Amino acid sequence: MIQHSYQRFFNEIPGYLTVQDRDLHIIDANRRFREDFGDFEGRTCYQVYKQRSEKCEVCPVDKTFRDGQEHSSQEQVTCLNGREVSTITYTTPIRDEDGQITAVMEMSTDITEIKLLQKQMKESQERYRLLFEEVPCYISIQDRELGIIEANRRFREDFGSHLGCKCFEIYKHRNEECLDCPVQRTFDDGQTHRSEEVVAAKTGEQNVLVYTAPIYGADGNIRSVMEMSTNITPIRQLQSQLESIGLLISSISHGIKGLLNGLDGGMYLVNSGFEKKQEARVTKGWAMVQRNVDRIRSMVLNILYYAKEREPILEPVSIPALVDEVCALMADKAQELDVNLSQDVEKKIDRCQADHNALRSLLVNLIENSLDACRVDSKKDDHRVGISVTGTDEQLRFEISDNGIGMDRETREKVFSLFFSSKGTEGTGLGLFIANKIARAHGGSIEVESEAGNGTTFIVQIPARCS
Repeated sequence: MIQHSYQRFFNEIPGYLTVQDRDLHIIDANRRFREDFGDFEGRTCYQVYKQRSEKCEVCPVDKTFRDGQEHSSQEQVTCLNGREVSTITYTTPIRDEDGQITAVMEMSTDITEIKLLQKQMKESQERYRLLFEEVPCYISIQDRELGIIEANRRFREDFGSHLGCKCFEIYKHRNEECLDCPVQRTFDDGQTHRSEEVVAAKTGEQNVLVYTAPIYGADGNIRSVMEMSTNITPIRQLQSQLESIGLLISSISHGIKGLLNGLDGGMYLVNSGFEKKQEARVTKGWAMVQRNVDRIRSMVLNILYYAKEREPILEPVSIPALVDEVCALMADKAQELDVNLSQDVEKKIDRCQADHNALRSLLVNLIENSLDACRVDSKKDDHRVGISVTGTDEQLRFEISDNGIGMDRETREKVFSLFFSSKGTEGTGLGLFIANKIARAHGGSIEVESEAGNGTTFIVQIPARCS
């Protein structure tokens, strides 16, 4: 009766149960095994389970026979109908009255559904990992101390691999937390937050739009915060350009209005001088017309240069000849303003590779600015503007100096800004901006040294590219 009960329990085990001898022959099996794998008489487990001709390289039954311990493993077996089943297998020894192992019982549980779920979960994780890595924006995961614990590929490429570092150190090169941190706010209230920031990537500063979202742990508490930043620099540049165009139109309108008034005044003097046969009146009026035409020409050339992004057209340029040309262009204005215009080009300076027209425009703008600085300076009787050129095989250095009105600190800091002018309605604020743009396009720079009342020196340095 007892033996019959155990046999019934043996058969009803919800898994595959076998008893095997030392040669791995199946000597008994439960009902579930027989249903799925069929006849086992005289056959080994590896023949039945896996249709192999030799035993498996790692066999838990064989290991139990050798060491008498229980073992487990995960296996892939094939049923009679060809269905593959994933199993987790446990073995235990069966001993006789003397304690000797006479057989091993092996119990295998079908975990195919679990394996399928594991596979699906792994695929899902890989899919989300791929999305995380390849999304075209910066994503970082941060802890409560604002340390970066994970970052996507785009972030690593533009900011470097800085896991464990603070976000404000990487994004903004700061030593302390930002005053209004969207990540910290999400930790505080669990809400999504948004802000616009300027960050320092490897390629330079970027405007980014930042969104944050909480990541919860199993206990329902915020474990970390995900920060997603989208580069909106091109949008901000476009907005800035549109604003600049608006300012340009406004500035040009005021400038043209003043020039037209000047032309009207000059034409009136010319016409009335002819009528009254006053030669001095005609001469004065014609000088006004010429001066305003020159200003219109200069304004139009600056507008054309500003309106179109262009690379310098490099060609051999004779520096002494260029300086002669510029000084000749500005000689009449200097004489009219009673300013001594001088030039000094180092003898060894000859040719360089540059954009002739652009470099001429740069020098003309700087000299015009110096002449105007002398014109508005009423505290000196003797005004001077000088251009000098020195250099090496690698670098050319132009210095345009004057002893005019000079600049205070605020003017020096803004002097190369678009549309900034210290001349009121007489200037468009384009000249020095264009000069700086030309120098940078040549791979060079402009610096200004000046004090209010003590004159100004512009220092232009560009690569010589000597031919």
